[in-house]
Amino acid sequence: MTDTPVAPGSGPVSAGPERVHVPIQLRWGDLDALGHVNNTSMLKLLEEARLRAFWFSDGEGEPLPTAVFDMDVLDSGGDRATLIAHQEIEYLRPVPYSQRPLDVRMWIGAMGGSSADICFEVFSPAGDSAPVLYARATVVVVLVDTASGRPIRWNERERSAWAPYVGDPIHYRRRSARG
Repeated sequence: MTDTPVAPGSGPVSAGPERVHVPIQLRWGDLDALGHVNNTSMLKLLEEARLRAFWFSDGEGEPLPTAVFDMDVLDSGGDRATLIAHQEIEYLRPVPYSQRPLDVRMWIGAMGGSSADICFEVFSPAGDSAPVLYARATVVVVLVDTASGRPIRWNERERSAWAPYVGDPIHYRRRSARG
C-alpha cells in the first residue's frame, strides 16, 4: 500500500514509507458553526484512525498489518498502555462534511526506544479524482508500564509490524516573525 499522486495545489505529500490508509467517517456533530470540521474534532478523528491502525479489532473484520495491541487494557487494565506526549496539527484547508469517509494516511516518522512519532495526512475521501490534503499531524505516543507509569521499550513484534511504515517525519510550515 503506497501513496497515490496528489493533484497540484492540494498540498504536500511527505516522501517515504508505505502508508496505512484508514477510512474515518465524519459525524454531523464534528462540524462547527462555519460548516466545516471543528479543530477539536480533528483530534478525535486522528485518535480514531490511530486506534484502528494499532489495535486488534474486537472480532469484527480483518486487523490492519500495523495492529499490535489487544483490548486487554480496556478489559483488565493490562500491563502496557500508550500515552500521548505531544500533538501537532497543521490545518491546510477546511474539511467539509461528507457522507463518504476521509482517507487518513499514517506512518511512523520516528521510532525511539519507548516512543514513536505517528504521522498523519488527512485527505478527502478515497477515490476522489483530485484528492485534497486537509491537514497534517504528528502525535508522539509513549509506551508505558501501567503498574509503574514508567516508559517501557517497544518489543520486536511491534517494531517488525511497523518497520515498512517508518519514514521521514512531517516538516511543518512556520509563521514568519512579525514586527
